[in-house]
Amino acid sequence: MNGAVEAANKNIKKILRKMIDKQRGWHEMLSYALLGYRTTVRTSTGATPYLLVYGTEAVVPAEVEIPSLRIIQEAELSNAEWVSKRIDQLALIDQKRMVAVCHGQLYRQRMTRAFHKRVRARNFEVVLSGGALVLSEMDSAVWPKPINSDAVKRYYA
Repeated sequence: MNGAVEAANKNIKKILRKMIDKQRGWHEMLSYALLGYRTTVRTSTGATPYLLVYGTEAVVPAEVEIPSLRIIQEAELSNAEWVSKRIDQLALIDQKRMVAVCHGQLYRQRMTRAFHKRVRARNFEVVLSGGALVLSEMDSAVWPKPINSDAVKRYYA
């Protein structure tokens, strides 16, 4: 989860850099940057964060000034109709979230396949007992001392 927060923060910083001049006044533009981030479709899920939280797309300020068809339609509903429509929308949230989860899983599978295409597995030859390894450089120069295998991290090149 921490990686997702770091990625979100990095993207918000990118948005802010495009909106401000020389890092001044970033706090005044933060709410707009967050609105942009929350209403932009993520490649990994195929949906906006706002849609996944609330089950409907955000009403952007322009739609308030110049009402969109969606706003006009909702404004003309009676209370009972609006409640009924809202319940239907809430019922769809779980479906939309499930679609986003599936989309995310397919995205991760594509990324994993792309990664594995570039990876070559290296097999170690067992020479010493007890988990010790003899390491060598790329030019076949052997290290003078063996090393405990617990101290070695698997690396793919």
